[in-house]
Amino acid sequence: MSQKKIQAIRGMNDLLPDQSPYWQYFEAQVQTLMQRYGYAEVRMPIVEQTALFARSIGEVTDIVEKEMYTFEDRNGDSLTLRPEGTASCVRAAMQHGLLHNQTQRLWYQGPMFRHERPQKGRYRQFHQVGVETFGLEGPDIDAELILLSARLWKQLGLLDHVTLELNSLGSLDARAAYRDTLVAYFEQHHELLDEDSRRRLSSNPLRILDSKNPDMAAMLDAAPQLMDHLDAESREHFQQLTAILDAAGIDYVINPRLVRGLDYYSRSVFEWTTSALGSQGTVCAGGRYDGLVEQLGGKPTPAVGFAMGIERLILLLETLELVPEEATPALDLYLLGMDAAASREALLLGETLREALPALRVQVHCGGGSFKSQIKKADKSGARLALLLGEDELAAGTVTVKFLRDDREQCSLPRDGLAAALSELLSVA
Repeated sequence: MSQKKIQAIRGMNDLLPDQSPYWQYFEAQVQTLMQRYGYAEVRMPIVEQTALFARSIGEVTDIVEKEMYTFEDRNGDSLTLRPEGTASCVRAAMQHGLLHNQTQRLWYQGPMFRHERPQKGRYRQFHQVGVETFGLEGPDIDAELILLSARLWKQLGLLDHVTLELNSLGSLDARAAYRDTLVAYFEQHHELLDEDSRRRLSSNPLRILDSKNPDMAAMLDAAPQLMDHLDAESREHFQQLTAILDAAGIDYVINPRLVRGLDYYSRSVFEWTTSALGSQGTVCAGGRYDGLVEQLGGKPTPAVGFAMGIERLILLLETLELVPEEATPALDLYLLGMDAAASREALLLGETLREALPALRVQVHCGGGSFKSQIKKADKSGARLALLLGEDELAAGTVTVKFLRDDREQCSLPRDGLAAALSELLSVA
């Protein structure tokens, strides 16, 4: 009886060689940008104590109730694969004393895990870039995060394909008062609420505003708006934020139904959305969460951050054909040896050329085979040139150069000074 093949878990995908250059390109763009803005990288473990997410995200959110990968380890401790990065970053900053009388600008990237229905651009293991700042309470840092993300879109060629949406959730007290007003409104229209919204009515009514159910759209549009119930400080904070964005020439729309899905947000929240990916339109989201550090046992600390989904952004780059050719560089050289002695020499020549020309992309054929099969593999590799070594070339101290992408006659070059000759042919240093 043949054994059943083991396959990847649904919603947890392999990243294959034809895709990895897109990820490398995106990650390099992010890393360079963070360095330019003075943000320091932090790397957290993917497994945390379950209580971290229950206390930060909120016990009655969909993430905690339905989506977390939670298990008991051998000690009986409840552990969870992180469903988002902010709580982990706050925990790390608190644990290692990074928040004591100092400000921090941090960023991270890595996998997150949520057990939800997989769909294009949304997976059970997904990857995010996150940015978190601590100890800064003015609207200038909120604005900087938006400006930073806008610069990334500009670098990637996406700025004309995304829209910035803004809202303010106000203080916790103002939001609590608004919550009562909103619940009263929804109870008046109880018959229009779907099952999900009725469940949220007592636990998390603000999330009802985020519903995509078209049958509820008119009722939600007429709902009391949080912006009309803001406390004076939050209103001033939001006005200063929009003034900075206006001065910087950043276009935005104010979306009164933008509430974010996590309990810890307060004051300004934002999302970058696109219409190029159908219903999966949010590519970056964040906001201010001034109460989270205190909620997790630390001293009151103002904080603001965002996260962006890498899979969705790469899908957007591919959909719009915005990945530049240089992001997937081809090989420069493919070295072939026609017999055992020449194959050994080809390996050594490859090392010599890599030493002399650090930017050279060279692959040496391994595994033998006929001349015809080796040339076929050289062509399939995408290399610009094939270097051939055989008995005659070894005796003469030369290599034969075959042009794989240009209509040129093959030629012979001396091994002496080969690096300089190839550098001129290929324009590499």
